[in-house]
Amino acid sequence: MASNNLAILETLDTADTQWYHDKSILVPGMGFFTAAYNLFCLANVSKLLGRLYYPEHVKGQPGRLPIDINNAIQGVALVGPLLGQLVFGWLGDKLGRIRMYGINLLFMAVFAVCSGLSFGYSPKAVIGTLLFFRFWLLFVVGGNYPLSATIASEYANKRSRGEFIAAVFAMQGTGIVFAGLVSMIVSHLFLNANLAPSFDDDDLLSTQRNADYAWRIVLMLGALPALLTYYRCINMPETARYTTVIEGNAKQAATDMGLVLDIDIQDEEAKLAIFKSNNNYPLLSRKFFERHGLHLIGTTSTWFFLDIAFYSQNLTQKDIFPLMGLTHRAREVNALVEMFEISRAMSLITIFDVILGYWFTVALIDKLGRFNIQLMGFFMMSVFMFIMGIKYQDLKTNENRWLYSGLYALTFFFANFGPHTTTFVLAAELFPTRMRSTCHAISGASGKAGTIVAAFGIPKYISSGDYMHKTKTTMVILVVTNMLGFFCTFLLTETKGRPLEEISGEDGSKDKADVQI
Repeated sequence: MASNNLAILETLDTADTQWYHDKSILVPGMGFFTAAYNLFCLANVSKLLGRLYYPEHVKGQPGRLPIDINNAIQGVALVGPLLGQLVFGWLGDKLGRIRMYGINLLFMAVFAVCSGLSFGYSPKAVIGTLLFFRFWLLFVVGGNYPLSATIASEYANKRSRGEFIAAVFAMQGTGIVFAGLVSMIVSHLFLNANLAPSFDDDDLLSTQRNADYAWRIVLMLGALPALLTYYRCINMPETARYTTVIEGNAKQAATDMGLVLDIDIQDEEAKLAIFKSNNNYPLLSRKFFERHGLHLIGTTSTWFFLDIAFYSQNLTQKDIFPLMGLTHRAREVNALVEMFEISRAMSLITIFDVILGYWFTVALIDKLGRFNIQLMGFFMMSVFMFIMGIKYQDLKTNENRWLYSGLYALTFFFANFGPHTTTFVLAAELFPTRMRSTCHAISGASGKAGTIVAAFGIPKYISSGDYMHKTKTTMVILVVTNMLGFFCTFLLTETKGRPLEEISGEDGSKDKADVQI
């Protein structure tokens, strides 16, 4: 039986890696860089907001954000991306990946600028404005996830697809570091112009009033890379898979790709009708769940369990910073020095723990395979978290600070050289073209649900009793969470070196297997 796959798609899969491939990955990569900057930059300035707007929240201590305000900021940072993923993921399948990506970047630029504005001077007005615009900014940021992954997967050839998608995701680490560098530069410049004593020396003068401009500048600068990426995005054609399979215009797809890739692509309108009829089923259908149900359960469950464990590492991060001398106690510094030290600490952690793991994945994902890397990552995270949990009290001492930091670093390394990257990659490869962006969005939203558990459920549990005992118990619970992710990985399949249409069964291979059975 002849293959039902289209020659245009087969040609794209077998094309040699060319300069245009690199340029096409640059746009979603820079978009993801921008999304990461806007998502994580507030963490660098949140302590400053507490000093500026709630200076008397805790008597005798530097100002800090009240618990309800802090929870609201965290809630916005989690619910916004979750909803944005679902909306933009669905729109990416309905209106086009590139079209929605351009709209996404424009909205990101607008809301990044608005995040630095305030409708009033009172703490309530400032924080209320910030929460409103941050929600919509992070709604857009969430939408960047499925669009970036889908664009990268559909432009790449089958040999380098894992490397390309992982490279896009790796730009998240670069965005986090850049956010830290910007915060360090801004705080340093303001500090030179606004010298001030520490809180211990003078509680009033330790918070520089001009620092109110510093956090606004950091947030508003997130618009710049969004606009630069938009300029590149408007010159990109729609992915050939979207134009061919969803719009049904193989001739236009051949024209678009023939202009930018040095390959011979033939128009095949007649075969396209058969291809579309064989794959014309909705997401909520029996056929979808027979073909892709286990894969969707696998991508959603592994991403959910991964994010519970990954984002619960904030429990140990707050111990690492002072233990390694990266930050001083809040009382010992002024507001801008605290902002500088927090930004520096987060940048260093990201460089040595996060970025290294990302680029190990980029280098090896098309050699070792996604499946093996994900299993290895979950298992190694479990090992290091188990050690930290059992020996937490002993490790949290000055004598064992290097061992503690090493275990913490290795946990993050194997998360990023593991499921933190591969969940993003696999969700962009396992599903058919007509639902690829939507299914990636559902998988990513499941991960955000896991992050909500980590951000609210875990701290609430620890604060309800003996801190030391509850922390050790929590670390052991996270080991179980990792192992659940490990076993749920077996619901997935290896995608290395395989065409997207073969993986999803769009080429008719699944139907042939059913007939043979």
